[in-house]
Amino acid sequence: MSFKPSHNKTLSAISAKFPEQAEFNQAVSEVFSSLEPLLKKEPKYEKYNILERITNPERQIIFRVTWVDDNGVIRTNTGYRVQFSSAIGPYKGGLRFHPSVNLSIVKFLGFEQIFKNSLTGLAIGGGKGGSDFDPKGKSDGEIMRFCQAFMNELFKHIGATKDVPAGDIGVGGREIGFLYGKYKQLTNLYEGVLTGKGLNWGGSLARTEATGYGSVYFAQNILEKYRLGFEGKVCTVSGAGNVAIYTIEKLLHIGALPVTCSDSFGMIYDENGIDVHALKEIKEVKKTSLKEYLKYRPQAVYTPLSEYPKGRNLIWSIPCFAAFPSATQNELNLEDIKELHKNGCKLVNEGANMPSTLDAIAYMLENKIFFGPAKAANAGGVATSQLEMSQNAGMTSWSFAEVDSKLKGIMKHIFDLSYETSREFDDDGNIMLGANIAGFRKVADSMIEQGIL
Repeated sequence: MSFKPSHNKTLSAISAKFPEQAEFNQAVSEVFSSLEPLLKKEPKYEKYNILERITNPERQIIFRVTWVDDNGVIRTNTGYRVQFSSAIGPYKGGLRFHPSVNLSIVKFLGFEQIFKNSLTGLAIGGGKGGSDFDPKGKSDGEIMRFCQAFMNELFKHIGATKDVPAGDIGVGGREIGFLYGKYKQLTNLYEGVLTGKGLNWGGSLARTEATGYGSVYFAQNILEKYRLGFEGKVCTVSGAGNVAIYTIEKLLHIGALPVTCSDSFGMIYDENGIDVHALKEIKEVKKTSLKEYLKYRPQAVYTPLSEYPKGRNLIWSIPCFAAFPSATQNELNLEDIKELHKNGCKLVNEGANMPSTLDAIAYMLENKIFFGPAKAANAGGVATSQLEMSQNAGMTSWSFAEVDSKLKGIMKHIFDLSYETSREFDDDGNIMLGANIAGFRKVADSMIEQGIL
């Protein structure tokens, strides 16, 4: 069978069918851009129509969530769970509570999750979910009532060997606790159906740190391949959630100098290095604005979002050796990466999901900037979630050092697999190409072996 660029036909069909789903279309385009050499080499993927099948979720669940606020007013939100692929294991992926959540966002996250989970080498498929509910400004009682209402529907579709959600933006330990409590009440089962649980009731040590630590471990693997390191190097980090906080913490551990963080109100620049203890106090305990950082480190500079240049993220204008976009999708655009490159940035390592625009990624690849793509670089969180599932299945608990050691090994495996796959198809060692092909190939081969489903 001669090769035909069917991926272009599939892309066009998806864009025509879902023109409003910009994020999903972007995620598909990013993956498909890497697959052409594999599809030329292996015509079986076209024969079995894998591209069309893998971009169509196995199941999409959309439901109403009705809850009562502290004033007795009935509120309504929309809940989602997209179960994308179970070819290599039960669906696995987080829940996001944020006003921006819609079907396009959930499908993009779920599609990415397929390949991210595949790269870990663990038996987990791809899924994602969430709601347009905004936890900000809500009382604990309101959040509890929303989570319980959300689980009233979600519990029908999840299970320890069926679909295991975790947290994401807006869903931390508090929310996981409320969700798990309701699941347990509804099912009368005490099982590892949610990850990111409290340590007293099935959670794993190192889970909170995992995505940030894993991101840095992945970046270290990139640099070590080229005999470079982080010691004394200035790094910029966006975000102030779990990923950013523990990226900053691990960078400090290895002797780097992270100098920035940000939230939805503005950014901090501390040229002497971010005080991670102050950052944790502000974001994990007080849960307030980064402007509070100035009380701990008055020499730092705080810039509110209103003073950012239009269409730009001010963090990426600060000279650095490495940049870690760790906040949200599309936060690093073409102008941002050009500014980073001009100022000497050698590495961009994605801690968030799809934080770089497609033209920014193209610029990095063209200009030989080391690039850690999200599906590889931020896989530490889901990998440690699977380690939590393993502990739950065995009714046991591992030490922090044991989990962290396994995490470090998984991130090295992901890098080595991505790098070696890239060398198979591209002499320049394009890690994005390698990650996309390696993640896709394992899932696609599994689909073929399991028949037409």
